[in-house]
Amino acid sequence: MAVVKPKRTTLYPLALTTLLCTLCFLLGSWRPGGGPTLSITTSSALGATIPCLSSPPNTTTKTTATNASPSLDFASHHTADDDGAASAIPEDTVKRYPPCNVTYSEYTPCEDTRRSLRFPRDRLIYRERHCPEKSELLKCRVPAPSGYRNPFKWPQSRDLVWYANVPHKELTVEKAVQNWIRYEGDRFRFPGGGTMFPNGAGAYIDDIGKLINLKDGSIRTAIDTGCGVASWGAYLLSRNILTMSFAPRDTHEAQVQFALERGVPALIGVLASKRLPYPSRAFDMAHCSRCLIPWGQYDGVYLTEVDRVLRPGGYWILSGPPIHWKRWWSGWQRTKEDLNAEQTLIENVAKSLCWKKLVEKDDIAIWQKPANHLNCKADQKITQNPPFCTAQNPDKAWYTNIETCLTPLPEVSNDHEVAGGELAKWPARLNAIPPRISKGTINGVKAEVFQKDMQLWRRRVSYYKTVNNQFGQPGRYRNILDMNAYLGGFAAALIKDPLWVMNIVPVEAKVNTLGVIYERGLIGTYQSWCEAMSTYPRTYDLIHADSVFNLYKDRCEPEDIMLEMDRILRPEGSVILRDDVDLLVKLKRIADGMNWDSQIVDHEDGPLQRQKLLFAVKSYWTAPAGAAQS
Repeated sequence: MAVVKPKRTTLYPLALTTLLCTLCFLLGSWRPGGGPTLSITTSSALGATIPCLSSPPNTTTKTTATNASPSLDFASHHTADDDGAASAIPEDTVKRYPPCNVTYSEYTPCEDTRRSLRFPRDRLIYRERHCPEKSELLKCRVPAPSGYRNPFKWPQSRDLVWYANVPHKELTVEKAVQNWIRYEGDRFRFPGGGTMFPNGAGAYIDDIGKLINLKDGSIRTAIDTGCGVASWGAYLLSRNILTMSFAPRDTHEAQVQFALERGVPALIGVLASKRLPYPSRAFDMAHCSRCLIPWGQYDGVYLTEVDRVLRPGGYWILSGPPIHWKRWWSGWQRTKEDLNAEQTLIENVAKSLCWKKLVEKDDIAIWQKPANHLNCKADQKITQNPPFCTAQNPDKAWYTNIETCLTPLPEVSNDHEVAGGELAKWPARLNAIPPRISKGTINGVKAEVFQKDMQLWRRRVSYYKTVNNQFGQPGRYRNILDMNAYLGGFAAALIKDPLWVMNIVPVEAKVNTLGVIYERGLIGTYQSWCEAMSTYPRTYDLIHADSVFNLYKDRCEPEDIMLEMDRILRPEGSVILRDDVDLLVKLKRIADGMNWDSQIVDHEDGPLQRQKLLFAVKSYWTAPAGAAQS
């Protein structure tokens, strides 16, 4: 039998292989000017969490630990006595944006009172949006006034505002007998009164509630023209009615600014020559309480615009001149003949719009828009006044001229059908399929897309609250802006929190979805982010922007959008940006240049997603004490 010899094991090949591997490793890790390193960091690698660029320390905030963002602090800390300057470390790679002069502390670029003087005063055209040219854009950060303090939390803020935040006493004198506002030491108090409701907005709304049903959920969205300090909208919130309040810039000093500081939805705006920036069939109820709009003049064009934004079956409420003129004519310092002629003119315009006058009781008159235009079209063939609009898209409302024609409602098959589709009552309205989607009028958006979007945003908002633990604490944020709202899913996911969301549908978006947002019982407006928003500085506590900078790539400068965000964000307010990782890295450098404390974190689906999130907090700082304001 043959004997098998064992194979000899040699160590030579193994030793040679080990030596070669070691040499390769050392050569690969060697870099000129330094020794070897064992790690390589890249800002665009998708297989790892994106490392944050260094940001300047914020000496005015404390650290709140979270898994995704250990250095950010979303809590507010500051009162008027705190140091108003945030320290910064200069970096060659970061462009710094200096503070603007204190005279810009209430700057509203597109409603600048000096620029407005260039435009016609007829029909208040000079009070419309007139934005600065590109060469006029500020490249600085708008300061808060000296002594600025974090606002009172809701619902306390409905009644109290710090004087230092809105240092204007004009209304306390001008409206002293009308119970609008009182000055009490270091704060203003808002008793809830108004010119036509001296007993308070609550009692006034109760009077309206005796005439139409405000309790069954059929009325959810309202618009208040010439809102004053928005007490009507403020007191409707407790009745689950969400009001879009608006008034011109400085008709009375800082009235819209007061509304926003109170935590009430409002925008700077005016009925003049352009459509209001809302879609057709948006509001269940429209309101004017001595808002001084000449409703019957200019062929009734202003009531025609109210008709466009009013939902089928919606209500228009008017109180003040000329209503109940037989009692009040002498106090209004007008003649009986003048007031009677004005009311007759309003009645005739309302009739030409096919509205039905429901009631006139004491100081309140209410009209109702028809549920459809079947009978109206038959009547118009006889009267032909006003004609139905034929050319313009009824939802187009960004720098769009108002026309003296009647916006036609969607076709119906019978006189009892609600044009455009009947809405569910609130709160079922929020999650029901909106009629614009169920009827297929929104291109590319079907019921399944809507339902998936709802689920997506519930999950995303839940993730946000794990990164920013202040988000889940009631009262930390009150006024929220969603810069690219799509179907309103972000706002809908927050509906149980004590806050409101201004939903923006950019005019550059591929699909106009603002009508869907209103059909859900939410509010919003159109906006181009290449221009400033029609609001005061320090309006919002939190700004959310999903793919905004990708949308505006090559349209306008990202630094201008970021500076506008800084203008309308409160000190210590928060920002959430969702966008492509390469864009966010650039945006973080801009955020660093504005002294925001920011960090890029992974997408909720993990690090392999190109889309990332940037969480940021605006630093607390104010204008120097003693600086003069214009």
